[in-house]
Amino acid sequence: MSLSDHAATSARRRIAVIGLGSIGGIIAGSLDAAGRHHVTACVRRGIERLVVERPDRTIEARLPVLTDPSRADIHDWVLLCTKAQDTASSGSWLQRLCGPGTHVAVLQNGIGHAERLAPFVGPATVVPTIVYYNGERLAPDRVRYRRASDYDFAVSDDAGGRAFVDLLEGTSMQILVSLDFKTIAWRKLLLNAVANPTTALTLQRQGVFRREDMGELVLSALEEAAAVARADGAQLTADEASKLRAMLTTFPPDAGTSMYFDRMAGRPSEVDALTGAVVAAGERHHIATPLCRMLLTLMRAADAAPITDLTRKVQ
Repeated sequence: MSLSDHAATSARRRIAVIGLGSIGGIIAGSLDAAGRHHVTACVRRGIERLVVERPDRTIEARLPVLTDPSRADIHDWVLLCTKAQDTASSGSWLQRLCGPGTHVAVLQNGIGHAERLAPFVGPATVVPTIVYYNGERLAPDRVRYRRASDYDFAVSDDAGGRAFVDLLEGTSMQILVSLDFKTIAWRKLLLNAVANPTTALTLQRQGVFRREDMGELVLSALEEAAAVARADGAQLTADEASKLRAMLTTFPPDAGTSMYFDRMAGRPSEVDALTGAVVAAGERHHIATPLCRMLLTLMRAADAAPITDLTRKVQ
């Protein structure tokens, strides 16, 4: 569904974007360029400008920046763009920015968005989203956008999801509105749970999935995760794993994943929110997940011993 299919509201919203990484930087710059709302960045360190590189144009935004949660007040919308493992550390921002009329869009990987945010947002309305676009942070003030699917986001076909569609009117972002959000969320989780740790552990971008010897391993791990998803209520097709395996070979070979970039930078990965979520659901439904468990264990070990200056050594 194109955003142009929706009428824009006349009111300008106050939007706070928490985190200007690969995901947050792109959506903050895109919203600012659309000019319909007041966009404020909530970050640890201030920047003078934000540059978003797109295939069709370059956006340069000069956003108001807050670096101290105590100076924040209630906003109409909060876009949480940190990694899932950083949700708790964003709690002070969320508590200051959220009120009874606030919508909090969760632009994080994984599942269980509402449950993860519940301790921090009070009476605010949580709007889970699935992010499809590929983002890369090139510098503290520069990010690169790549379209990785027919859609940039997916949301549930409910009041919160439709409000998010309206919010992004004018940004050129494409949004899928679905009555079966659980299935779409699990489908994305399957890709992330297998592809992300594979790229991080091999220290290779998505071109690694074009290797013939990767096919059987990736397919087996995806089939394992798909069995867990079906037990959890996702309506996946019988050949879902095969289709996802084929999809991995269509992505630009030089595109990275969030875990790849985190490991290259020596940051902790979000493996527990992705691969760990599959393993945990498998335990709840009594389904064995040996390959996913192996990926989880190896990534936890890699996180425990980060390699400094890895970007310089590999690239």
